[in-house]
Amino acid sequence: MKLRPDLGLAFDDVLLVPRRSRIVSRYAVNTRTNFSRRIELVMPVVSSNMDTVTEAPMAIAMARAGGLGVIHRFMTLEKQAAEVTRVKRAESFMVDNPYSLPADTTVAAARIEMEKRGIGGLMVLGDSGELIGLVSTRDVLFEPDGQRPLREVMTPRDKLVTVGAGASLADARALLHSRRLEKLPVVDNDGRLLGLITAQDIIKMEHSPTATKDERGRLRVAAAVGVRPSDIDRAQACVSAGADALVVDIAHGHSDHAIEMVRTLKQRFPAVDVVGGNVATGDGVRDMVEAGADAVKVGVGSGSICITRLVTGFGVPQLTAIADCAEAGQALKVPVIADGGIRTAGDLTKALAAGASSAMVGSLLAGTDESPGAPVVRDGRRFKVVRGMASLTANIDRQEVELGREVDPEDWDKVVPEGVEAMVPIRGPAADILHQLVGGLRSGLSYAGAGTLAELWANAEFIRITSAGKKESGAHDVQVL
Repeated sequence: MKLRPDLGLAFDDVLLVPRRSRIVSRYAVNTRTNFSRRIELVMPVVSSNMDTVTEAPMAIAMARAGGLGVIHRFMTLEKQAAEVTRVKRAESFMVDNPYSLPADTTVAAARIEMEKRGIGGLMVLGDSGELIGLVSTRDVLFEPDGQRPLREVMTPRDKLVTVGAGASLADARALLHSRRLEKLPVVDNDGRLLGLITAQDIIKMEHSPTATKDERGRLRVAAAVGVRPSDIDRAQACVSAGADALVVDIAHGHSDHAIEMVRTLKQRFPAVDVVGGNVATGDGVRDMVEAGADAVKVGVGSGSICITRLVTGFGVPQLTAIADCAEAGQALKVPVIADGGIRTAGDLTKALAAGASSAMVGSLLAGTDESPGAPVVRDGRRFKVVRGMASLTANIDRQEVELGREVDPEDWDKVVPEGVEAMVPIRGPAADILHQLVGGLRSGLSYAGAGTLAELWANAEFIRITSAGKKESGAHDVQVL
């Protein structure tokens, strides 16, 4: 038997020691960081790839706030790719390949398409792909004849204002304003449709100047994949849909099949950042990076709905795991992502001070408006369901997705869950939670005398505390209102 001489530390075991600070305001600090080698974030928070946390609405909210969302994989690859597409189309200077229909499509079919896509307009194309018109909600909303073709209700090409491929943002904005337009089709010299510029997209860009975007002005998004051979097809579908990063999603990332999947993904998709994990040691980080990982997720058994440590006896307390992994990551110039155990802004600050470049958050975001968790009512209060991805029902659902058929209830007892299902309070918009987290982080940097995360790494000094110190840290000896 080998026994490490040092104690493993969790967030509640320590405090950060205040340092002399030159920071005059928490708004003077810079929280910019890297999620992976090539993806930069203004806000070092990532939403977890759990099926009760991140689908397109959450990923959009995260990217607009300056963070990143990781679309979970517990759905068909077609659905996951569609979720990635929703994020990539949510905001950009120009929408590539805007939704379109042939001119002989019926009004009824156009209504269905608009409702399905959640859009207010469709391009109408001729037989050779040339733009011949535009149909909006107002053109079809009250049309009594649902079988009428779009060519009879659309705004024809000769009445549309269009621009060429080289139009600048300033030119498009001025044209939309001067002509009182909402949509501006982009066409080539032969009249073929190239894209669409909308007033709403420009407004979104101006309202979210710190959003996490790619070089084409689209919101960034990551997608989770597993380690089965079929996950290569899932990865291909997500990359084709525009995913900026692939996250290998496995509880024990320091395993041969996870390492081999990282290697394979990096070889197949060299232009896309690949994130490996989860690991809990420096050796795990080094093996992931050797395989080609552009970032590594850290955390085994630290999540609020994870019981891996109770079921298996394995894990490393999260603060110690982050510190060990971050030392290896920084030596190799690869970011590490603290995944699990973040309950407060103080936990976020401690995770980053220990060397993480960003932190993945699950349960804190599970009760927000943008999370896909099912709402429930208990004792007159509203909650949302959150579940660990190794919980019983998550295991069953995953098998049904992977096998393409229902799992016989008699086989349920063969599952050994390593996660639980729980409820979290309804918390409103994700932006409100993120504001509190990042506000606390900014204050934390000011206490450390750090203007950047790199300075926080250099300045951070931890002190272990007793249970009395933990009690002293919260509200005590008063009746909290």
